[in-house]
Amino acid sequence: MHATIALLPGDGIGPEVVAAAADVLEAVAGRRGHTFTLTRSPFGAAALRAGDPPLPPATLETCLAADAVLLGAVGDPAFSEGPRERRPETGLLELRKALGVYANLRPARVWPGLEDGGSLRAETLRGVDLLIVRELIGGIYFGEPRGRTSDRREAFDTMRYAAHEIERIAAVAFESARGRRKLVTSVDKANVLESSRLWREVVAEVASGYPDVRLEHQLVDSCAMRLVSDPGSFDVMLAGNLFGDILSDEAGAVVGSLGLLPSASVGGSGGLFEPVHGSAPDIAGRNLANPVGAIASAAMLLRHALGLGAEADAIETAIGAALDAGCRTADLAREGESSLSCTEMTRAIVDRLGPGPTGGSPRLRNG
Repeated sequence: MHATIALLPGDGIGPEVVAAAADVLEAVAGRRGHTFTLTRSPFGAAALRAGDPPLPPATLETCLAADAVLLGAVGDPAFSEGPRERRPETGLLELRKALGVYANLRPARVWPGLEDGGSLRAETLRGVDLLIVRELIGGIYFGEPRGRTSDRREAFDTMRYAAHEIERIAAVAFESARGRRKLVTSVDKANVLESSRLWREVVAEVASGYPDVRLEHQLVDSCAMRLVSDPGSFDVMLAGNLFGDILSDEAGAVVGSLGLLPSASVGGSGGLFEPVHGSAPDIAGRNLANPVGAIASAAMLLRHALGLGAEADAIETAIGAALDAGCRTADLAREGESSLSCTEMTRAIVDRLGPGPTGGSPRLRNG
């Protein structure tokens, strides 16, 4: 396999976790006989500090030409105010739109050995393994009209969905459920919102084509409560952009840390892969970040963008083995337990990658 992967380290802890994921990708390439060309490009606040927009044209060109994109994190308090076009997060929305990635896959699982790592009882968390399928380029984040009134004292956003947008994301959820436990929980607010009423109608129509998959509808507020009271009852959760964003962060708290959660944004050109966590500026540059989310995102990249399922499995097995052996970063360590740095945790995972044929020559160049 010869593939080009665009690396966008981004902001805060992004450069640290992307470096960790790159180390794992290079190790996989060497063991399995692949050649990955990894290119780094500025993005987010890192680009703004250089006087560029958050998504520079050259960075976008690199991403569109690559087989897949791996992003670290985006966000910086220094740019949280000001015009929308000068905010790091705007670059992320623009990149998703440009790549056409409408389906965001966010798995949340409780790794063996971490059942007591969250705020819920261990017996509640044991065996939890769910997939959140979030619509990514529609809904209130992109709906028009949006803005502020002339006196700046009133603001408005529009939650808007078309039937075809709902159909295609629902199909992703049902196809995913077929390979899992065959249950889709569709999340909406149909008792209040017209857009949710359409969402529920269209999802039910799509479900008719999947008689082997059970569909249940749930209002977002009761779903949030159920997620913390009975997370093991979910298999595939289907949600729009806003609800999926919020619930997937809640899932991070359920499984123990946002630092564990990967994501894959697919459906368009190549794919965009990123850990769910934010830029965490308070620990940036201190080698304290948890690299598991980024490394697991690299595994999803191999599986969904490059078709390398065995290599993805090897990475996920190595993550599980490291955690089962007691390897913990600071966000996972209990009081009195020692913790590993970001680089140490990465090394623990690399050391547990299975053997494979050699001959690959991973290459890294700055874009």
